[in-house]
Amino acid sequence: MALPSPHLDDRRFQQFVDDAKRYIQQRAPEWTDHNVSDPGVTLVETVAHMADQIVYRLNRVPEKNHLAFLDLVGITLFPPSAARTDVTFWLSAPQEEPVLLPVGTEVATSRTEGEEAVVFATERELAVVPSRLLHLMVQRHGGPVAEVTADLAEGKDVMCFTEAPRPGDCMLLGLSAAVPHCAVVLGLDSRVDGVGVDPRQPPLVWEAWTEDGWAACEVDQDGTGGLNRPGEAVLHVPGGHVLSRTGGRQAGWLRCRVADPLPGQPFYTTSPTVRSAEAFTIGGTTGVVHAETVYDEVLGESTGLPGQRLRLAHAPVVGDDPAVLLQTAEEDGWRDWAVVPHFAASGPHERHVVLDAATGEISFGPAVREPDGTLRQYGAVPPQGAFIRASRYRIGGGRVGNVARGAIRVLRESVPYVSEVVNREAARGGVDGETVDEAKVRAPITLRAQERAVTLRDYEELARRAAPEAARIACLEGEESEHGAYAVRVLVVPQAVPDPGGRLRFEQLVPGDALLRRITRHLDERRLIGTRLAVGPPFYQGVTVVATLHAFRGVDADRVRRQAHDALYRHLDPLTGGADGTGWPFGRRVQAGEIFAVLQRVPGVELVDEVLLHPADPLTSKRGEATERIDLEAPALVFSFDHRVRVIGDDA
Repeated sequence: MALPSPHLDDRRFQQFVDDAKRYIQQRAPEWTDHNVSDPGVTLVETVAHMADQIVYRLNRVPEKNHLAFLDLVGITLFPPSAARTDVTFWLSAPQEEPVLLPVGTEVATSRTEGEEAVVFATERELAVVPSRLLHLMVQRHGGPVAEVTADLAEGKDVMCFTEAPRPGDCMLLGLSAAVPHCAVVLGLDSRVDGVGVDPRQPPLVWEAWTEDGWAACEVDQDGTGGLNRPGEAVLHVPGGHVLSRTGGRQAGWLRCRVADPLPGQPFYTTSPTVRSAEAFTIGGTTGVVHAETVYDEVLGESTGLPGQRLRLAHAPVVGDDPAVLLQTAEEDGWRDWAVVPHFAASGPHERHVVLDAATGEISFGPAVREPDGTLRQYGAVPPQGAFIRASRYRIGGGRVGNVARGAIRVLRESVPYVSEVVNREAARGGVDGETVDEAKVRAPITLRAQERAVTLRDYEELARRAAPEAARIACLEGEESEHGAYAVRVLVVPQAVPDPGGRLRFEQLVPGDALLRRITRHLDERRLIGTRLAVGPPFYQGVTVVATLHAFRGVDADRVRRQAHDALYRHLDPLTGGADGTGWPFGRRVQAGEIFAVLQRVPGVELVDEVLLHPADPLTSKRGEATERIDLEAPALVFSFDHRVRVIGDDA
């Protein structure tokens, strides 16, 4: 419990007026008119109002001292984080020359009556490189490659794989150029010979040869149905795609590989064939960030004295790495300065500065007097008169940048030959800057942990500090049989922006490798010796609700069904579900009785007839037997999967 904050003076306006009137009776008894209409009383009330304001400011002193103490011990506000995603720029038609999109190209969401457009800017230059198909080769059973380009030119039907395809068979396509980060259209004319597979889920993997070997390509749309019919497939080639030599031919190689089928997945009984093929580049993908970049801002001149402070013109600063690129103009040109969290480990000649991202204040190293009377310099001091500039930093960010996939569709400036832009995945990572009240709550935890992870709560707090953009983080004691002795299991749930319609996809809840590595590295430096770390996602238990409802007379049954679906997805949500709307608790069971109550509150529902729960696997889409309760282990969360609601209307 926090200590009560004292009121240094608890008097208020009316008490000042009453005291003044009593003094008037004692000192000036001839003044008998104390009504508000008297000019003297008006003067008394004016002075009382001013005294009330002074007392209010006086009572703010404890809060000011509290904030000054937090500043003294190094508690600063966390800066906002900017949302990021990838956007694809689609060309109006294939081009013969590369189309260049410079850094800072702006795209945005559509502006509506109630919402302003959310603007993003590209983080790197994108070159949409033209390409065409040069070579077609096949590789069967891991044997040598065989070129079939000549057979294709003669109009012959070429088998893509062996007559009875086996996992590992490949069809290789050689492009005229390397096309990293580009979208390539493959037009294939084939006979329907690859029978046995599901055209919606063929056992094929598209890959591109990169500097690090074969890397998977994302298939945007496959009009060939797994090479079973004439059509086009759009491949998004990963970065790092390079020219290489295969079968004596140099090209930018792509390949279609037969993969091991999943359990229950149909497989090829006969190899598909290709009669003709073509390829061309139709777009490119690059990363964008919801932040505005400020370049080459002059901050002033150096005084040559330790501890100099300068302030950026714009704040708060987005918490990038580094947050700001600072330079000073010296005799040998511009010199870079590194941003560090503090000067404790900075030597007298190291070019270090400290940035307060919330206020935009930049501090150079101080000089501290040692007990023997000497001065010790922490961090270098720029020469007197040297110009100081911020060559680059970003401002903006926040949760408003977390937009759904498909929301970014506006090109803010005209780019030749670009007809459309779209984000194929939601923008994530946007976090608002920390408020003063939030910092007050965090300060005691920070002071107790002291950058050392001992208890589970310490691990959780330090993990949140390493990844403020994560939606949920929980720490549990690791199972000795699974993770070894003295293990701490850190469960990470990433931010996920629902698709239009409010539905989450399972892949959105899997944290990226970069996020997990950052948390692991941060905790590994602060854990106790002998403690094992296991950082990863929780186990997601799919839940399918099968329910039968009765609607009131005259109520639209379709509307009731939609609202019932929305209520189920909203309640069984790992991020915003549960009774308090903060996310389904880890390890909390799902019971049919609770679902009864959720559905009964849906407007238009007269009676909930039946509710059955089915455990489901979101990966294989398989459902278990019906039950009235699904138990979850401690590191598990629920995931709504394909609810089924039947609504019986009464139109009699």
